[in-house]
Amino acid sequence: MTTTLTFSFFIIFTGAALLATLALYTRQPLLMAYIALGAAAGPYGAAWVSDVQLLAEIASIGILFLLFLLGLDMQPSALVKTLRKTTVVALLSSLAFAAVGFSLCTAFGFSMQESLIAGAAMMFSSTIIGIKLLPTTVLHHRITGELMVGLLLLQDLIAIFVLLVLFSMSSGSFSAMAFVKTLAALPILVGFAFLTVRYLLLPLLQRFDRFHEYIFLLAIAWCLGLAELGHQLGLSAEMGAFLAGISLATSPISQYIAINLKPLRDFFLILFFFSLGARFDIGLLSSIILPTLLLATLMLGGKPVVYRFLMKTMTRSKALAWDLGFRMGQISEFSLLIAYVAAEQKLISDEVSHLIQATAIISFVVSSYIVVLNYPTPIAISDRLRRD
Repeated sequence: MTTTLTFSFFIIFTGAALLATLALYTRQPLLMAYIALGAAAGPYGAAWVSDVQLLAEIASIGILFLLFLLGLDMQPSALVKTLRKTTVVALLSSLAFAAVGFSLCTAFGFSMQESLIAGAAMMFSSTIIGIKLLPTTVLHHRITGELMVGLLLLQDLIAIFVLLVLFSMSSGSFSAMAFVKTLAALPILVGFAFLTVRYLLLPLLQRFDRFHEYIFLLAIAWCLGLAELGHQLGLSAEMGAFLAGISLATSPISQYIAINLKPLRDFFLILFFFSLGARFDIGLLSSIILPTLLLATLMLGGKPVVYRFLMKTMTRSKALAWDLGFRMGQISEFSLLIAYVAAEQKLISDEVSHLIQATAIISFVVSSYIVVLNYPTPIAISDRLRRD
């Protein structure tokens, strides 16, 4: 069935509105509604929306805007301080989760290469889930927000290196040159971003600050432009978008930009969760159901415990450590990207790719339930826990 983009958007947003209404009445997290809609209306369901690849590419813009807005609220000096505090925790936790994923996949008879890739996909927590479910006041003004941002950023850096390894393996052998290029590209991108903001963007913003439409346009152009530059330099579009936000954070108009871009971010994030459900082939679930359930259980149960143990050296509050652990108790959208890239390059089978995807979906849904029902969030069902 061939569908137009307009019809696809009609199905997605009309369906999302209906299921979101049902979710609110039945006191369920909204993310569950978007993923369920994707599974029902996508090519493996009713096939009302067939061009899932296009929608996935459009949805990735939501991640860019999310990271751009996050960067707008991060002062560079505070970011450096946060990264220093979280480096050891990020590295040790990543190794622990990778070991769990590798061991379980090996036990179920998957090859060494497939087990290594699946283990690598378990290392990360979701930036989208973590930040979306964290109240703004906590994100910007409390230690929970600072530690979470630091851990997620370091995990994103590790994810970029994992993806570089996968790309280098497409030729049959690992190339260390890709890592050298990446290390050289990062300071170039940072220098370009801050020099451009200082000598071009800030003067323009100061001169035309009365024209709100112009500010909105310039912010979007800067976010997407630096994202594309990061991609071209071999880093990632996500890193470029985050750096675009950080470079503008010192501007007095940064908060105005952040407030006005939030609706645009939410628009694309709905597409992201829809495409997540739509790209999953339910027909393969029967062959991977047992390892999927075990792996998801280990991640959901193990991540809070590991973070609680590692965070005790950084905070004396057990409640805060558990809070952070449960908020980061899922795997990541980078895990999905690793599954897609590895499957396209024939490094893993469709079963392993769907194992990673299914584990991600289960961890997204269950983790969202745990956080929404027990911790303050902007979309909490209980009035007592709802925090903007």
